[in-house]
Amino acid sequence: MTLPATERSTWAPLRIKVFRWLWIASLVSNVGTWMQTVGAQWLLVHTAHAAILVSLVQTADMLPDVLFAVVGGVLADTLDRRRLMLAVQLGLATAGTALTILTFEGQISPALLLMFTFVIGSGSVFITPAYQSLVPQLVSRDEVPSAVQINSVNVNVARAIGPALAGILVAHFGVGADFAVNAGTFLFYAVVVVLWRPSSEMTPQHPERFMSALRAGSRYVRHSPVVRRILLRASLFLVPASALWGLLPLVASRHLRLGASGYGLLLAALGIGAIIGATLLSRIRTKLTVNRIIALSGGEFTLALLVIALWHSTIGVVIVLIPTGITWVWILAMLNTALQLFLPSWVRARGLSIYQMVLFGAQGLGALLWGIVADEFSITVSFVVAAALLGAGTASLRLWPLVNTSGMDRSTVVRPDPELAIDLELDEGPVLVWTTYEIVPEKEAEFMSAMVRVRESRLRTGATEWGLFRNGEQLNVFEEVFFVASWEEHLRQHRERLTPADRDFEDEAKSLSSTPPRTSHLFSTDFGDV
Repeated sequence: MTLPATERSTWAPLRIKVFRWLWIASLVSNVGTWMQTVGAQWLLVHTAHAAILVSLVQTADMLPDVLFAVVGGVLADTLDRRRLMLAVQLGLATAGTALTILTFEGQISPALLLMFTFVIGSGSVFITPAYQSLVPQLVSRDEVPSAVQINSVNVNVARAIGPALAGILVAHFGVGADFAVNAGTFLFYAVVVVLWRPSSEMTPQHPERFMSALRAGSRYVRHSPVVRRILLRASLFLVPASALWGLLPLVASRHLRLGASGYGLLLAALGIGAIIGATLLSRIRTKLTVNRIIALSGGEFTLALLVIALWHSTIGVVIVLIPTGITWVWILAMLNTALQLFLPSWVRARGLSIYQMVLFGAQGLGALLWGIVADEFSITVSFVVAAALLGAGTASLRLWPLVNTSGMDRSTVVRPDPELAIDLELDEGPVLVWTTYEIVPEKEAEFMSAMVRVRESRLRTGATEWGLFRNGEQLNVFEEVFFVASWEEHLRQHRERLTPADRDFEDEAKSLSSTPPRTSHLFSTDFGDV
């Protein structure tokens, strides 16, 4: 499964003005976020139980994505994304200003610092799915892989620049100045959003109700084997790999005897590697399969964890961190690209928000886990155990390979609305959809196999329950039944949620019926006091 070659430059999407300015705003904000993280971690490096507290900074920053990511995805799929992004950036600027003032006044305790880290970290819950779900609308489908790559560059350029700036500011002006710059980056992002005028097609024309949209997004992921595989591969990599990010401040201060600027140097090495990795990825994708890239990257990252654990040399660690930054961006770019290309537009932000939940949840959980191990045993033991788990996870590619989604058609297929003899309100339901098939014995096995795919399609697109039954009174007759919560939900199945693959699954099953399948729509009746 080799991804198709591309003659486009990795940087081609930046020629699109709207994408370019949103990318720059995101870069500036990400720089501020890394400055905030480094400043917060450095405040805690010399406190009691530093291993756990330093790791908790990353956990506090990422915990909102675990708790509320799906909410952010629902809002991004149902609200005006421009207004949502603007409101969040202004709220983050307010929180950042309050943190700055309290820090300059010397009123920040570890608990208060972690609380502000949690509040500011909550911004990504709303910004990330809204921004990432816009990518396929801002660039062509062929440019989506490049856009994902340069978004990875964005994050890792910020990782290179942010810590270096933080080191300078902390050393000369204190942590309060570091936090003040972060607050300013939120205001810059807000200005860019104010100046952006999106087309009407980027705003949902018929938004779903919140709870209905929340349930629909969760059902889609639960019944999508491709998305579940992407989330599994992300988890198997990120939980052990998070040891690097969670414990690197302690490696810098304890193993290498470096100060804040030295820690910034280590993060800069990772960021430089990530930039190199993103630049090379388009070429690598033409030569290697997606799973080979992930396998090679996982192997290198495993080796890097062992080297960092056992080789206490600043130059040696810096040299190792550069290829580690390359492989970090390769793995995450491959996973993100696969998901972006697979998710249909109606559920894209929700799917990305669940990926975000796994992405940050795995790192936050891992950071806490490796912090506890380091506190109880040693930093070296923590890295060695993480390397062993990462190696095992990489080896599991033989059992659970990543699915190539580059050639899949994820456009919307519209089916005609059902013709009813009664008038219904959109919120009436539940609806029981009943379809009868006549299947001759020699086609029964093929029909049962086809209905497995139909079942997943129905549940992905809105069904809450599904069943296939054999008719006891009529030979060779099968009855497919499924419930949908409301008539509106069922109309969305027909108008908005089907992809060509869903259509093909249904058509394949229908083609096996000796007579045209017959479909009825049943609604509950209210007997009142009878």
